[in-house]
Amino acid sequence: MSRIKAFLIVSLLFSYGLAERTQAQELDYEPKVLLVTAHPDDDAIFAATVFKTTHLLDGIVDLAIMTNGEGGYKYSTLGNYIYNRELDREEVGREYLPGIRKRELMAGGKIVGMRNYFFFDQVDDEYSEDISPPMENWDTDWIKQRLQKILKEEQYDFVFTMTPIVETHGHHKASAILALQAIQNLPEEERPLVFATTITESLGEKNDYSQLEGYPISKLMEGQQPMEFDRTQKFGFDDRLDYKIVANWVIAEHKSQGTMQLFMGRGNVEQYWPYAINDREGLMKAKEFFEAVNEVPVYRNPNIEFRN
Repeated sequence: MSRIKAFLIVSLLFSYGLAERTQAQELDYEPKVLLVTAHPDDDAIFAATVFKTTHLLDGIVDLAIMTNGEGGYKYSTLGNYIYNRELDREEVGREYLPGIRKRELMAGGKIVGMRNYFFFDQVDDEYSEDISPPMENWDTDWIKQRLQKILKEEQYDFVFTMTPIVETHGHHKASAILALQAIQNLPEEERPLVFATTITESLGEKNDYSQLEGYPISKLMEGQQPMEFDRTQKFGFDDRLDYKIVANWVIAEHKSQGTMQLFMGRGNVEQYWPYAINDREGLMKAKEFFEAVNEVPVYRNPNIEFRN
């Protein structure tokens, strides 16, 4: 074999790697994460961490989504022109949005490397900050049983929920509570570490949330700071790129939801707060995981054309 040919083969093999990694290679396992959300666009709050988990840590991320998203018809006026339907008419939106929003969700999921989706298809009735309607009208027993089955079969390391603050959608609250209840029903040795996720503008920003009233299971672990990932982390040529780009790509896929586009460029830091249900000693695993997530990779262009 000639030196030139050998060089080309080695170079070609080298080019298939997306990034050189440091901390990522120090993890002695491939992390598995389950996101639990309410609607087919809520996963955007995890976008940067998910991207780095799947693309740079060889990890797996799946999504369990509670509703079918039909209640988003009110925000679909611009989507009418993309999908050639009057989606902002309730009867039309409720018929077609479940399928449309699933496709949008999976298009965004492809960008960040999502592996699998578990659709629970509960009715997305209307916006309300009251947790009672979903907890009363959703098939909560079935949801918890199915979540338990998924958790047992997949053996996730981490579960990320939305933070069930008072001011958020009742569906967001309910999805978090049901995930926590399903985890609590597992034997302690089988429980993944579970975190409440929120987006802030700066690192170390204080979180006023501690527990949702009436749901002690939603209490955060006392004395713990959040695990964080800064979306403004710089990389690439002349440090001109950051991970807000990835979040914007995901948001852009949700074209049926006009208000979703208003979140473009907003939110600099993903915060992951441990719930009190966690084993305190087990948090070291999470700290090591987020240290790996926060490592700055040296990207290479994998799309190099080779000619004989």
